[in-house]
Amino acid sequence: MSRPRLIRYTLGFVAVAALILSLVLWKLGLALIYAWLISINAAALLLYGHDKRQAVVGRARVPELALHFAALLGGSPGALLGQRLFLHKTRKLRFQIVFVAIVLVQVIGIYLYWRYLRG
Repeated sequence: MSRPRLIRYTLGFVAVAALILSLVLWKLGLALIYAWLISINAAALLLYGHDKRQAVVGRARVPELALHFAALLGGSPGALLGQRLFLHKTRKLRFQIVFVAIVLVQVIGIYLYWRYLRG
């Protein structure tokens, strides 16, 4: 399978799995935003675990774009837990710079939301 196709399949799988889980949690009575955050963080954690396993056995890896995309969609806590739990992508400087930038954008976005939109 070509790399662009692998990226599309990986991102599609993560998005669909997170969406389904969030809808199930929402139907069980959880607020939609919390259901989404639980789902995308679980997906990010699983992606890191799967990528680490693939790295150990020498098979096709989860693209870094997919890992960053999961973090960008709200899964940065799950991604950080996956990095620490699986000791994965912790020494790759370029990856960490992008990850920290994603977290900073999210923190600034949350701050601006609470400061200006929530009053």
